[in-house]
Amino acid sequence: MTKLEMDLLDLLREDCRLPLEKLAIMTGADIQEVAETIDRLEESRVILRYAPTINWDLTDRERVEAMIQVNTSPQRDTGFDAVAKRIYRFEEVKSVYLMSGSYDLLVLVEARTLKELALFVSSKLSTLETVTGTSTSFVLKRYKEEGVIFESEKTDNRLVISP
Repeated sequence: MTKLEMDLLDLLREDCRLPLEKLAIMTGADIQEVAETIDRLEESRVILRYAPTINWDLTDRERVEAMIQVNTSPQRDTGFDAVAKRIYRFEEVKSVYLMSGSYDLLVLVEARTLKELALFVSSKLSTLETVTGTSTSFVLKRYKEEGVIFESEKTDNRLVISP
């Protein structure tokens, strides 16, 4: 990867709404080169999507999130890829990671209610023939995600004046 590509990825990760003009100034490249580089990164699937980080706790949307540790038997010729593919195709699944350690896959899921999430685990995930065990942890509160702190720290930036 070129320095421009890496610089653009870092900048877009921080704020994907930056206009091309500002990206050009920040990287020292011309607007046309920035636009072509971003197009190339999108076409090669380095950039997959632009998405905001949302604090859902401040909205009226009902949702339950969980992180599920999954133990599985790898399949001949495909290893963990085949079971991961089956799992990530479920609409409740938001992310799937192959892990090292005491479990094989970490699956982040979301459902409207606790009952829907429990039904997903018991009727869809646990019934896959290669899944040998699961352990579900529910997200109770988010403090930081994608580098963004959710609770603003209220600090007083005024200068202290003493008599």
